[in-house]
Amino acid sequence: MSSMNMNAVFPSFSSKLASIEDKVMKIQEGNDYLRNELIEAYQPFIKKVTSKVCSQYIDRTMDEFSVGLFAFNEAIDQYQEGQGSRFLSFADMVIRRRVIDYIRKEVRQNRLIYLQPDEEDEEGRLEESYAEQKAALDHYEEKIQAENRVFEIEEYQKLLKKFGLNFQVLSKHCPKHVDARENAKEIARLLSENSDLSQFLMEKKQLPIKDLLNMVSCSRKTIERNRKYIIAVSLIYLGEFQALKSYIQP
Repeated sequence: MSSMNMNAVFPSFSSKLASIEDKVMKIQEGNDYLRNELIEAYQPFIKKVTSKVCSQYIDRTMDEFSVGLFAFNEAIDQYQEGQGSRFLSFADMVIRRRVIDYIRKEVRQNRLIYLQPDEEDEEGRLEESYAEQKAALDHYEEKIQAENRVFEIEEYQKLLKKFGLNFQVLSKHCPKHVDARENAKEIARLLSENSDLSQFLMEKKQLPIKDLLNMVSCSRKTIERNRKYIIAVSLIYLGEFQALKSYIQP
């Protein structure tokens, strides 16, 4: 959606601040009035994202919308400029994750109910009903996980592009030996856990090789040879792509 269209949908936001990112920064500095205004104005966006996750229309009276609302507020507090995505993309991701977590929790609670039937008829019809219900719940949870994975891959591709990378490039620069791959993953993990090094990577779009050499036992040549792969793995950690982490964890 273009900025012109955004102003048409949210006329109160063609105001003093240049962008929604500017507004978020002001809110983080303590402007609660602007926070309330932003949340109110973007309720249609919250409903749209939440409805898409739930595969049904969600209105303001439903628990899922409340989860999405809290998630949008959480996104306001957690957003950092220069982290690789615009605020609405970040908010979209946070809302999806929180709603999915809520749905999974509901699924688990429902499953506990089905696991403790009080009665069973002579023909075992209650057992059959339980099996069908459990299969339906399992299928629904798998569907949610698959949708989340697709969304994360799309967001990850956008983030990679900012670093001049894509899956084709990474396939050519992926270390061939298992030991080399695991070593590169460990370097990426260490980098992601260090706020200064992470900030350097996100701002400069380069590895802080000199600092990394003080933290690991491998050579500069090794780091430089696996530079693109290390960056790619670091972005999975830094982007908090939970579904994608399964591909890089042992």
